[in-house]
Amino acid sequence: MPGTKQIVDKILNNELLDLTSMVMCFEDSIQESILPQAEQNVLNHLNTIADAIETGQIDYNAIPLIFLRVRNTSQFESFSKKLSKRQAKVLSGFVFPKFYSNNLNCYFMTLSELNLRLGVFLYAMPILEGRDIAYRETRQEELDKLRVGIEPYKDLILNIRVGGTDFSSIFGVRRGINSSIYDILPVRDCLSDILNYFNRDSADYTISAPVWEYFLAYKKEDIAHLLEENIHHSLLKRNEIINDAIDGLLREVIIDKTNGFVGKTIIHPSHLKFVNAMQAVTSEEYEDAIQILDTAGGVIKSPKSNKMNEINPHKIWAEKVLNRAKAYGVVENEACYLKLILG
Repeated sequence: MPGTKQIVDKILNNELLDLTSMVMCFEDSIQESILPQAEQNVLNHLNTIADAIETGQIDYNAIPLIFLRVRNTSQFESFSKKLSKRQAKVLSGFVFPKFYSNNLNCYFMTLSELNLRLGVFLYAMPILEGRDIAYRETRQEELDKLRVGIEPYKDLILNIRVGGTDFSSIFGVRRGINSSIYDILPVRDCLSDILNYFNRDSADYTISAPVWEYFLAYKKEDIAHLLEENIHHSLLKRNEIINDAIDGLLREVIIDKTNGFVGKTIIHPSHLKFVNAMQAVTSEEYEDAIQILDTAGGVIKSPKSNKMNEINPHKIWAEKVLNRAKAYGVVENEACYLKLILG
């Protein structure tokens, strides 16, 4: 959300129950001319939340994880000097846009210095975007440099993000409401190579999926009758579930998960329940994962007797499923996604 947005009252009044993490932005969501107002607004938010925690108005664990998307390395450096330890304790970290091999050290040196100066541990979420990754002739070299360059800072990286909209803009395209980011071939290639570099077995990074741009209003009664439907089947068959905007979001989340993305950047509160619910692990996935990790090797029939679980090839998948289960929980089956959404 823009750094100028007033959201502190909603946080303190616990009005956004589904909001577990948020980003206040100093970059593309605001004009550069109002950057000073945005910075002051964010500092005021941090002070107000710190006051509320200290006075017992709200528990620290009740506030969402708060991240700040800086504008560039110089703005990050100047803003970090304005932060007090009290304010920083309310933060969880920073988002680094336009993250390249030639500025990564500047970003991380500033973050490391800030953590050391204030005695805190704030995380980084770099966004991989821009022409050096978008253009095929420079992509491999840039990703090689990024992979090597961020390794010393691995403990500071909570999540790697990808700039789907930024990649699309470079090619002058935009996905429609009835298509997916994976339908845009040049962008799909960028995302594929990023996953290849940072989601392989030896990389061990968490990568979140690109933003979905569309939102339309809906009512609970619009989806209450769908609880017994096979949502996965209906979405991939393009049967109407709720409306074009939400169906498109859910369809893209399914493809996100299939490719190894965890979570998704969103731009509207109406997306919160949908994205969070769809991250839950089904009991079948969970049982398969447990069986795989509890078996020494070979091939074994799955607990549901509907697939083979090949122990060594499926081990990394199983570990990731259990990690996702710890974060998002386990549901009986896919019909339960809509139960979570209805809440």
